[in-house]
Amino acid sequence: MENRTALIAGSTGLIGGQLLELLLAGSEYSKVIALSRKPITISHPKLENIVVEANQIKDNNALKADDVFCCLGTTIKQAKSKEAFRKIDLHYPLDLANQLKTNGASKFLLVSSLGAGKSSGIFYNQVKGEVEEAISVVGFDSFHILRPSLLIGPRKETRTGEEAAKVVYKVFGFLIPAKYKGIESIKVARSMICFAQENKKGKFIHESGELQGF
Repeated sequence: MENRTALIAGSTGLIGGQLLELLLAGSEYSKVIALSRKPITISHPKLENIVVEANQIKDNNALKADDVFCCLGTTIKQAKSKEAFRKIDLHYPLDLANQLKTNGASKFLLVSSLGAGKSSGIFYNQVKGEVEEAISVVGFDSFHILRPSLLIGPRKETRTGEEAAKVVYKVFGFLIPAKYKGIESIKVARSMICFAQENKKGKFIHESGELQGF
């Protein structure tokens, strides 16, 4: 087991929760830090749970890790407003990136979304593109952007639009290109771990079709 530390932001979400379980079970890291707003119920010798509000990430010198896995994200419906959505999906991940880079992190892995682009006409995709661009200039040795399509997995809440889309994928999935097919969240979690183990430096964008292979 390498003497390295991983930090997960969004450890109670769909991808973050599965990622946390994989990292605790694996041998890639000797310590795993999970950031959460409330104490998590998992107990493990490698796990350190830091309870912190997202607005307390900035200027927090206690947050130190080698590799950072950012799974923060919400929906307009959950956030209630575009301003709140932008805070959660843009400002908090950027605060995390800046603070962890200051504290010595070398790799940052970000869960973004299919279609992300700051010039997109879709607000959700526009914000995802903005956060990708903002973090790309923070200065990590390696910055991996993952752009999954519709996520399939055991969510705690039901999203009506996603449930309808899953039915369409099930019936017409054979007609849909790999890039646009729904993807199991566990595949995204597995891919993040694999990309973090690579020694390549630079910015890397991984579209959903590539992530299907995990």
